[in-house]
Amino acid sequence: MLAKVYSSSVFGVDAYQVEVEVDLGGGLPSYTVVGLPDTAVRESRERVAAAIKNSGYKLPPKRITVNLAPADVKKEGSSFDLPIAIGILAASEQLNGEKFLDYYIAGELSLDGTIRGIPGVLSMALQAAKAKKPGIIVPSDNSAEAAVVDKVEVIPAKTLRALVDFFEDFTPITPHRIDLQAAFKHSSEYAIDFQDVKGQAHVKRAFEVAAAGAHNVLMIGPPGSGKTMLAMRLATILPDMTLDESHETTTIHSISGLLPAGKALIATRPFRAPHHTISDVALVGGGNHPKPGEVSLSHNGVLFLDELPEFNRKALAALRQPLEEGSVTISRAAYSLTFPARFMLTAAMNPCPCGNLGDPRRECTCQPWQVQRYLGKISGPLLDRIDIHMEVPALKYADLSSTEPSGEPSSTIRMRVQKARNLQHERFKADSLRCNSQMGPKQVKKYCPATDDAKELLKAAILNLGISARAYDRILKVARTIADLAESDVIRAEHISEAIQYRSFDRGLWR
Repeated sequence: MLAKVYSSSVFGVDAYQVEVEVDLGGGLPSYTVVGLPDTAVRESRERVAAAIKNSGYKLPPKRITVNLAPADVKKEGSSFDLPIAIGILAASEQLNGEKFLDYYIAGELSLDGTIRGIPGVLSMALQAAKAKKPGIIVPSDNSAEAAVVDKVEVIPAKTLRALVDFFEDFTPITPHRIDLQAAFKHSSEYAIDFQDVKGQAHVKRAFEVAAAGAHNVLMIGPPGSGKTMLAMRLATILPDMTLDESHETTTIHSISGLLPAGKALIATRPFRAPHHTISDVALVGGGNHPKPGEVSLSHNGVLFLDELPEFNRKALAALRQPLEEGSVTISRAAYSLTFPARFMLTAAMNPCPCGNLGDPRRECTCQPWQVQRYLGKISGPLLDRIDIHMEVPALKYADLSSTEPSGEPSSTIRMRVQKARNLQHERFKADSLRCNSQMGPKQVKKYCPATDDAKELLKAAILNLGISARAYDRILKVARTIADLAESDVIRAEHISEAIQYRSFDRGLWR
């Protein structure tokens, strides 16, 4: 007997249809899985056999052959357990009818027949809608995630027995539905706020400018000055996520297995802070079975690199493509995958190895050559892609001991940031750009008109303050954002002056 069951698997960030063909033949009892299965798929033999027996059914004493088509694409993961089990039951006539052909089926089986959650369900549901399947059967833990796709009926399955009863119309299963707007609104609240940060008013202002133009940021300051606390709150002042951005972010977290069980959407900007020992593959993605890295998990959010000089030079060099293009391309001999990776880079570092250089209250014990070697770990090409360099001084006791709220709440700052982003959206309609940080030389020349005073100030900065030529466009882009926050059509001298203050490395203060 032959049975066919439809399932789905993930390749990159997209899913594709997989036909699970099960044949029961004569000869000695055996169980073979073909179609380029990985170890997890091959091990499904033991899980499926035990689940079938413990659910009250019989594993047929036949030669069982399972083919996963298309056979030339490598299959991985445990999501094929459930469709294989359904195929065996259908081929052995323990499951009657063909109702299961109307659905994509995916799920991992426990030995007792319980169905466990799997990664990548949102991508599978999107593929089901694309293939015009009436529905998809997923583990109950993943049902909220799949229900985001409103064009597909989502059947939450808890056990193999209950699913077979559903197919034979013995016991109905209520499709899972969600109020997408209500779920989006419920998930869009942050647990932290910019008001939590004591003092550092000038740094908060710099973060507002960075958020308004999506500029990358480098903070330089001693340990304990609040760099990490500030970085964690950057996401709270970024514009609210749109539903499309939420779908993109949720899909990436889903295929990585990082979406909490029962959660439908990620509606807050992601914040990722990998340790400095991270490898380049873990940072940008890849591996034997390419998976998204931290840069993709930060898509539409913030990637924070603390202790920047301590990161592997190879890992930092790998950041250039995603910073420039907003995506990561993983190339192999037989295929190429592209993961989205449009994020704001926020980095932090000490001014020297001991961290006390420039601190009036602590003595620096580093030799000049040690300081230069430490700062030299950050390459020029990476600095070229960071628009704002700011100093974060140690906090004063008066700021630490204050019980009054410090500055404005995130919601107030976010409103100004959103207003500036709206101006940029209108400005770049014809250029396929999103924000000021993405401007190239052509757009800088077109969209950054400056007054005569502003031009003279910028000229003086380049000639007298050691501002490098490579920083010229960066200063103009940041000044354009400052002008947007001030609702000014032209860049004025005060905007240029503030933008220059955000170029510590170019002003030679650390080099």
